[in-house]
Amino acid sequence: MNRYLEEALDLAAQGLGRVSPNPAVGAVIVRDDVVVGRGFHTWAGVKHAEVLALEEAGELARGATLYLTLEPCSHQGRTPPCAGAIVAAGIKKVVTAMQDPNPQVRGSGFRLLEKAGVEVEIDFSYTARATQLNEAFSHFMRTGRPLVVLKAAVTLDGKIGAPDDNEGWITSDTARAHVQTLRHLSDAILTGIGTVLADDCLLTDRTCEERSRPLLRIVLDSLLRLPVESKMVASCRNDVLVVTTSAASPERRKRLESKGVRVEALEGADGRVDLGAVVSLLAREKYLSLMIEAGSRVNWTALESGVTDKIFFYYAPKILGGTQSLPVAGGTGRRRRADAIQFHDVKLHQITSNEFAVEAWLKKGTDDIFATPIR
Repeated sequence: MNRYLEEALDLAAQGLGRVSPNPAVGAVIVRDDVVVGRGFHTWAGVKHAEVLALEEAGELARGATLYLTLEPCSHQGRTPPCAGAIVAAGIKKVVTAMQDPNPQVRGSGFRLLEKAGVEVEIDFSYTARATQLNEAFSHFMRTGRPLVVLKAAVTLDGKIGAPDDNEGWITSDTARAHVQTLRHLSDAILTGIGTVLADDCLLTDRTCEERSRPLLRIVLDSLLRLPVESKMVASCRNDVLVVTTSAASPERRKRLESKGVRVEALEGADGRVDLGAVVSLLAREKYLSLMIEAGSRVNWTALESGVTDKIFFYYAPKILGGTQSLPVAGGTGRRRRADAIQFHDVKLHQITSNEFAVEAWLKKGTDDIFATPIR
């Protein structure tokens, strides 16, 4: 175990939710087996982890080893290149957990260091953990689009709603608190108008933790039925996007926009809102992650279209049964077992002694439009 990379990863984790569209990075500087500098990046703090650690170390950085969770940047962004700062500080060796997946950086940071005589080592035993830490960032850099996670709270028989009375919750307080941590890690959250009309939901990040930018709340609403008096509209602070179609009333659009709601018409060939176009819009605006919390029909569209990258389903020890209870994914479904949507890399998470969650990635073919970068 490399205790200094462990500490750097722990530092990087403190930036989660506070760095997007940048990656979370942690840095530890060690000289003569003593930590002389530490740093982690936040968007509000501007300075990168390496620079913060170098500033803390001061002259003690000369001849020291820098342990870093991600390859140092080599390009000019909001700040000067970190690789150059490392060289100027006299760091002797850099040990990192992974190469930067950003095409602007990939490998060039290492080359700059090595050209200046700095020894570079990648500890591949930490690469998987470092990649997981920046899962959304890595996915965005690899595909050119946000990581889309479909979340649902379901009974053991896969139901999300009863036919008559849906008062109360399927899962426990503990499970719902865990959902908030997922929201905090997301740049945007999406639901359908049916869910908003039924629940008058806010869809906010209630962790009260610092964010790099507000959670963008998105509603799919083909006819602009979102009431201007709804909680979502009333709480809008330039953080609500309603996606509609050409069939929507111009007057309703004006009323919503007068309340600060952003309205975009993204229509598919079938006259419905095009979910793929929503993802492309988010990609252009550098939203790294999207969480879907919706009803049965939207869930199926997200799965069937290939927009979804992974699921996170919370299971409660309950069964609703019946043919009228809403399944987690409705729509037409697949007509043959052989055509079932498949998943891989399945993980189980114990939430409480009686509840668990399933996290899994969708299997996607190479010919899937959503498996290729959006440029």
